[in-house]
Amino acid sequence: MIDSIHELVPATWAVHAPALLVVIPMLMAPIAALMPAGRIGWMISNFGVFCALVMAIVLVVAVRDSELGYISYHMGGWQPPYGIEFRIDALNSMVLLLVSGVGLLASIFGWSSVKSEINNAKISLFYSAYLVCFTGLCGVAATGDAFNLFVFLEISSIATYVLVALGAGRDRRALPAAINYVLMGTIGASFFVVGVGFLYAATGTLNMADLAARLPDLADNTVVMAGYAFIFVGLGIKAAMFPLHQWLPNAYTYSPSFVTMFLAATATKVAIYALIRFLFTVFGIDFTFEGLSLLWVLMPMGLAAMVACSFQAIFQTDVRRMLAYSSVAQVGYILLGVSIGTAAGVSSGLLHLVNHAVIKGALFMAVAGVLLVHSGARLSDFRGLGRRAPLTMTAFAIAGLSLIGVPLTAGFQSKYALVTALLQNGWWWAAVVVVFTSFLAVIYVGRILEAVFFQAPIGPDTEKKRLPVLVGVPLWAMALTSSWIGVDGGFVIGLANDAAASLFTGDAQ
Repeated sequence: MIDSIHELVPATWAVHAPALLVVIPMLMAPIAALMPAGRIGWMISNFGVFCALVMAIVLVVAVRDSELGYISYHMGGWQPPYGIEFRIDALNSMVLLLVSGVGLLASIFGWSSVKSEINNAKISLFYSAYLVCFTGLCGVAATGDAFNLFVFLEISSIATYVLVALGAGRDRRALPAAINYVLMGTIGASFFVVGVGFLYAATGTLNMADLAARLPDLADNTVVMAGYAFIFVGLGIKAAMFPLHQWLPNAYTYSPSFVTMFLAATATKVAIYALIRFLFTVFGIDFTFEGLSLLWVLMPMGLAAMVACSFQAIFQTDVRRMLAYSSVAQVGYILLGVSIGTAAGVSSGLLHLVNHAVIKGALFMAVAGVLLVHSGARLSDFRGLGRRAPLTMTAFAIAGLSLIGVPLTAGFQSKYALVTALLQNGWWWAAVVVVFTSFLAVIYVGRILEAVFFQAPIGPDTEKKRLPVLVGVPLWAMALTSSWIGVDGGFVIGLANDAAASLFTGDAQ
């Protein structure tokens, strides 16, 4: 681990790292849009996201070294709660590192994939929209202002709607998928901003730390309770919380491969972060209404997602749709951990949040490689690909086994932590459901692996085709990261433990 932020960047950069992480990719977006050649737009995208990753690493180190346990950055020199504050602690520094790391691998991977699926004239605009989406996600994770979070949430969402719709060049069904996404996303954003309005009416502030200080005196206030309910539902839609997830399967199935991979690894994760931030930092675990919602709303929804969507995944014939339903099920695992309401439970949920991002990113990258080099994404199209595309399918198999939770994989680490936290809390029946749904994952992942390695191709066996290097390198980086976390996950587990501890010790305040 880096010992000092000064080993990475100059001191001035380190001071402004919270802002630079958002500002640099935001400034790169219009520049990319003006580029006449898609390759230049792609290079600008890589540069912007790489700078964000460096700033994210700087923030992880700076938070670790901070005596307060957090970093407060005041926009324009206006002191909070009157000005907009970027507040970075162990929780959102971990999320920023995840988003920027996955974002860079996605951007590198995108060149071959985007070039094959997007009209040449729109490639620069595509990367511009991607940078806007990336900026919004980073802003959601970095800001300490509730309304500013809404603004960044909408920035990322609007760009995402465009990115999903661009899949119509390959499949016209991307257009209704994008419209459905717009409708559900708008409902979610409307619920969230109405909830924030209720909180402002009750407290007179939008700063999250200031809200956290004032809300304990208003625990029985019906306006605050209404605000909590609206925020819970709004962020639940954005996070694809069951049964508010109906926008997700089609969006993941018909989007450009690059978009599916990036959204699956980051978008719902950032929305879950925002939900956790409001649950534990703004309202606090002692908020009566919240305590009931964790036990009687979040936990049942998590369990229902794990069971229902795992069963739905089993019966899908399109691999992308199968993985999309799996994503909703995995969101259920994360929310189940959060619903325990203990440091161990939240830590297990956050660990699975990171692990699932890496796992699902690798899986969708592998599917993109199949679409790019071979044929379609139906289960029958995967028959015999173990011989035709051994590198791609081996990486897919590693990530698939991790999704199941096989020992020595990232998925095992987080599921073991989740089961341990459930048993410590006396929820043995929920632990049984975790094990049961992991066996369901064996079925739907096993269906793919059986077709890949144990079935003959439908058509005549053809010569092996070469996977582009810019697809293979990030794919294997994700797959090997999944294996590394499974074998020696101390770094990621430490990030998750620190993030959870900050929520229960008040460091995030």
